[in-house]
Amino acid sequence: MLISKNSKLYIAGHKGLVGSRIFEKYKKEGYKNLLTRTKEELDLRDQGAVEQFFKKEKPEFVILAAAKVGGIMANMTHQADFLYDNLAIQNNVIWYSHVHEVKKLMFLGSSCIYPRGCPQPMKEEYFMTGPVEPTNEGYAIAKIAGLKLCEKINNQYKNNFISIMPCNVYGVGEKFDLQNSHVLAALIQKMVTAKEENVKSVEVWGTGEPRREFMYVDDLADAAFFLMERYDDPQFINVGTGVDYSIREYAEVIKKLVGFKGKLVFNTSKPDGMPRKLLDITRLFGMGWKPKVSLEEGLRKTLDWWLTTRRSN
Repeated sequence: MLISKNSKLYIAGHKGLVGSRIFEKYKKEGYKNLLTRTKEELDLRDQGAVEQFFKKEKPEFVILAAAKVGGIMANMTHQADFLYDNLAIQNNVIWYSHVHEVKKLMFLGSSCIYPRGCPQPMKEEYFMTGPVEPTNEGYAIAKIAGLKLCEKINNQYKNNFISIMPCNVYGVGEKFDLQNSHVLAALIQKMVTAKEENVKSVEVWGTGEPRREFMYVDDLADAAFFLMERYDDPQFINVGTGVDYSIREYAEVIKKLVGFKGKLVFNTSKPDGMPRKLLDITRLFGMGWKPKVSLEEGLRKTLDWWLTTRRSN
C-alpha cells in the first residue's frame, strides 16, 4: 500500500534512536504531513489520552517505534517496567489504530523474541519454539504480545498491520549512559574516557564470546520505509544485516577507532546473555533491500556524533 506524500502519518517515538531516523527519512523523502507527539505531550501508556489523540487527529498511517528500551543491565533489573510500559504503549497505539481505521500500521519489534537456544541464523518460523533469554524476558514478552496483537487484528478484522523484527541497532542518537545504554555505546564511552584519563584497561562485560548482529540506525530507517511501501503480509519479517561478530571483535574495532592503547579486561562474572543472535534475512533480501552502512563507517559516525554532542553540552 503506497502512502502519498500528503498522507497523515503518525510516527510514535519520533524522539528515540530509531523513531528519530525514521522521521528524518520520511522528511527527506518529501512527506509533508508527519504527525508527532513528545512523551510530555502524549503519554502513550495513558489509554484515555491515546484514544482522544486518535479520535482528534485521525492518522491514516502509523509507525510504532515508541518503546522503553535499554541494555542488558536495564533489561535485567527493570523487567516489570519493561514489560508493563511496552505492553501499555503497544496495546493503546495498536488498538486505537484499529478502532479509528488506520489504513496501515507498522510495529517495530526485536530479535529478542526468538528462543535463547534458537538455531542460527534465526528464521521467522523458529519463533515460539522455545523459551526466550531470561535476562530480557520482560521486554521480549512485550514484543511478542505486540506482534501477536497485530497478527490477531489482521486475522479477525482484516487490517493491514505489519510487524518487523530488527536486529540490534546503534548509531546517531544513541543513549550514552553506562547504566542503560547498549553494548556498543557503552564500549565507546568507556574507551574514550579511559583514553582521556590515561587509564590502562577497560572492563568489558562477560566473556566476549557471544555473537551479535548490529545494524546502523539509518539502515533500519531505510528498511522500515521500504517495507511500509512494499510489505503487506501478516507474518512478521526479520530486518538485519546478515552478518554478526563477537563482542570481543566489536570491542577491538572500537578500540582501534577510538585510539585506546590499553588492555581489554573481560569480566566473566557478568552475564553474556544469549550465546548468539543472527537473523535469517532471506525474505527481506529477496525483496531487493540491502543495508548500505558498513560496521566501521557506522561506528565512526556514532563516535563522531557523540564527541560533538558531548562537547556542545
